[in-house]
Amino acid sequence: MLNEIKKDAEIRMGKSIESLKTDLAKVRTGRAHTSLLDTVMVPYYGSDVPLSQVANVSVSDARTLSVSPWEKDMVAVIEKAIMSSDLGLNPTTVGTTMRIPLPPLTEERRKDLIKVVRKEGENAKIAVRNIRRDALGDVKSLLKEKEIGEDDERKAADQIQKITDAKVAEIDVLLKEKEKELMEI
Repeated sequence: MLNEIKKDAEIRMGKSIESLKTDLAKVRTGRAHTSLLDTVMVPYYGSDVPLSQVANVSVSDARTLSVSPWEKDMVAVIEKAIMSSDLGLNPTTVGTTMRIPLPPLTEERRKDLIKVVRKEGENAKIAVRNIRRDALGDVKSLLKEKEIGEDDERKAADQIQKITDAKVAEIDVLLKEKEKELMEI
């Protein structure tokens, strides 16, 4: 029973870290990569779909993305969706192909992005701590139901805390790597 609680907590904490990695990948570092447009949703036949489902997104060069819609009449819709996203990108359209130049990051913008990264990291840490709280609550309820003894409860609490500490340290490493990447010119 205690092993199940610990495994469940560890799996859920791992998912929180995977979510953080996904969020950090969306923060641009000055280099073009297709995942930058993953969050852009485009209205398509009455529902919003990800950009990658209505167009081909590719990297032209280090600072330029290229978007080629599969349907000619989607060009204006995709262009509007990219401009209205919070990415701060301005596509230029040539025929049916859109080129999206990525402006170089200013020092001020880099610092703003670091604040965003730190906020995402703090949210991930909060999620991990909430999972720890839930797991400890489950252990305490087992103690109240007299399914385990106090020694087992203390031992499980220590193990859950060690798992939590390891996951928080992993989050810190991810944040340091992303901050270093953002400060590179």
